[in-house]
Amino acid sequence: MPGNKAVVYQGPGNVAVQTIDYPTFEMKDGPGVNKANVGRRTPHGAILKNIATNICGSDQHMVRGRTTAPEGLVLGHEITGEVVETGPDVEFIKVGDLCSVPFNISCGRCRNCKERRTGVCLNVNPDRPGSAYGYVDMGGWVGGQAEYVMVPYADWNLLRFPDRDRAMDKILDLAMLSDIFPTGYHGCVTAGVTTGSTVYVAGAGPVGLAAATSAFLLGAAVVIVGDLNEDRLAQARSFGCETVNVAQGDPLEQVERILGPEWSGIGQPLVDAAVDAVGFEAHGYGQDAQTEKPATVLNSLMDLTRAGGAIGIPGLYVTGDPGGVDDAAKTGSLSLRLGLGWAKSHALYTGQCPVMKYNRELMMAILHDRVQIARNVNATPIPLDQAPQGYQEFDQGAARKYVLDPHNILRGRDR
Repeated sequence: MPGNKAVVYQGPGNVAVQTIDYPTFEMKDGPGVNKANVGRRTPHGAILKNIATNICGSDQHMVRGRTTAPEGLVLGHEITGEVVETGPDVEFIKVGDLCSVPFNISCGRCRNCKERRTGVCLNVNPDRPGSAYGYVDMGGWVGGQAEYVMVPYADWNLLRFPDRDRAMDKILDLAMLSDIFPTGYHGCVTAGVTTGSTVYVAGAGPVGLAAATSAFLLGAAVVIVGDLNEDRLAQARSFGCETVNVAQGDPLEQVERILGPEWSGIGQPLVDAAVDAVGFEAHGYGQDAQTEKPATVLNSLMDLTRAGGAIGIPGLYVTGDPGGVDDAAKTGSLSLRLGLGWAKSHALYTGQCPVMKYNRELMMAILHDRVQIARNVNATPIPLDQAPQGYQEFDQGAARKYVLDPHNILRGRDR
């Protein structure tokens, strides 16, 4: 049986590559595993040899110590791989299939799954709806930043690529289907982005860049991206976005300068749709740009968005944050100007992206050259053993999407 190296959380600011057990079709006890899931059998599962497994900003929240994640948790929920073994109940997925793995773990049987709301599956996490690989409070399913991983409900969860050679030619683009591309797209869809929309995206990290890419794919006329990091803003400009550096002041004033004379009728040029791709570690703007103010983005988006517009919120907010700036923030309670959103009849849409709602269509857009998501997010493959360095550089603001390459298959495919 082959070994299985994986990226393991070892406490705030510390990850390491360690050898863990090779996956089986039964959940075992371990760090973060829900006790009610221990011993759970998964004859419906498949074991994948990971081709690409990405570092995500959501992982960074845990590594910074900003969640209740336990030490020893195997990280990773963005997975693309080749099936090497199937359980006895798997009927359609075959050994050798190259597949994308939605980060949501879902059963395909419950009411929410049948309504395509796979981010809040009722049967995979004993504590609450919704689950994911290698993530705190998500049921304890072993993470995928590893050489091998087990995927439950394989016939349901796995998105098989129709042609292996064609898929390998675009593997870095397809590696974005497990999370950030559908997540950014979901943020835009829920914000109502359509042909001719003006759109503001808060955050120029990989999810924000994926949202900006998605806005163009949906037909937006203007896409404005705001961030504090000039390198990431330059990456947004590289594929046609307007940008605002919120360290320079109120984003509303900067948006006004970009949109020019197209007034909303009340004295300010406001965007049709906005996307929060920052989440609970948001900072202020202007003089407060170095100060954590977790409600800043949501409040500024209500300022920026026209009356009757919508705000998509794929950025992560948590119910437990040991590093929160005050007691309220530590429980995910924020000082929102909900009255402003109410007065402007805003629609706000939150929660995990239901990846399976979008991933097949986005796969087709990639395979038929309608979008270059890997280029836009600056996807950068690195060996698995360089994961600690990748986490460190990403935390320092690198304008890259790091893609771990456990079996040295991606070498030379960076763009």
